[in-house]
Amino acid sequence: MFETSKRLPDFPWDKLAPYKQKAAEHPDGIVDLSVGSPVDPVPALVQKALADAANAPAYPTTLGTASARQSAVDWLARRLDVVDVDPKSAVLPVIGTKELIMMLPTLLGVGAGDTVLIPDLAYPTYEAGAALTRATSVPVTDPTAYDGPVRIAYLNSPRNPSGEITSADDLRRAVEWARANDVLLVSDECYAEFGWDEKPVSVLHPSVCGGSFDNLLAVHSLSKRSNLAGYRGGFVVGDETVVAELLAVRKHAGLMVPSPIQAAMAAAFADDVHVDEQRERYLRRRTLLRDALTAAGWNITLSNGGLYLWADHPTDEAYTQLGTLAEYGILAAPGTFYNPGATHHIRVALTATDERIEAAAKRLTP
Repeated sequence: MFETSKRLPDFPWDKLAPYKQKAAEHPDGIVDLSVGSPVDPVPALVQKALADAANAPAYPTTLGTASARQSAVDWLARRLDVVDVDPKSAVLPVIGTKELIMMLPTLLGVGAGDTVLIPDLAYPTYEAGAALTRATSVPVTDPTAYDGPVRIAYLNSPRNPSGEITSADDLRRAVEWARANDVLLVSDECYAEFGWDEKPVSVLHPSVCGGSFDNLLAVHSLSKRSNLAGYRGGFVVGDETVVAELLAVRKHAGLMVPSPIQAAMAAAFADDVHVDEQRERYLRRRTLLRDALTAAGWNITLSNGGLYLWADHPTDEAYTQLGTLAEYGILAAPGTFYNPGATHHIRVALTATDERIEAAAKRLTP
């Protein structure tokens, strides 16, 4: 009777079950590096803000609280040099950015016969969101090279899974192309504060967008920067006409971020100390894993930012690599989850405790 799920891509993580079982048999336990779910504590100031706002009997508004929106705007200016954002009309809180990306084509009326461009190496939600509306998704290396009408084009920098950072020059070309072809360019920037070898640039940076947000949306999340994946809080910002349309449709759907979560969001975006501390944790883990994987025969490429190492092996295909790692009690994700052609790559997450990362590095070191 109901078959919407048949239009969606397969949920790939089920394929990891035998490797997870094998890794779990290690005498010192499994080191699960297959998913990017934070493991470190929620900052105390965020927990306090959530608790202080717990007495919230009334419905929240879809537009969100003024404090949450202003905190996001202040953070954009302070950390990403994105300025002149109107908190009343250019920012909208969302119930986790995966929800926003999955539902964006639906909310904007994209459907059968329309084309959505997605990165050729990407996590599955871009494709799934297009499939939900029966639109055609086309994986591309460079959206500006695509010849044909397009409704939405996605960028992701730093990119999941590879950690590649898109240069300001390439972002500018994409912006110019989007405006010339009346395409909505959506930049997923949830790892924006985790650049390692270079600093990520927002699509809304004045040097990229020329001071205009026309045809542009940027998507930002608290899941990674503040360990708030369990809170489901983020925001979308950019073209005021598009934000107004999203607001109008989301009102009817009752898509409202709970008031206590918005209070927590405001506190998290207002504080940089906990983010800098988290950066140092991830940098230590990245260094340990990168050196251990390299010593064990893997090559690390593109991983200039984000919370993953994109590793390839000169002889073994992805699932053979997973089997080798499982013997060490380590679980990773195959590159084919993100592109069918990435048959010799694996994605290794940094989101495990220091103790587990150290255990993995020790097991891999010859």
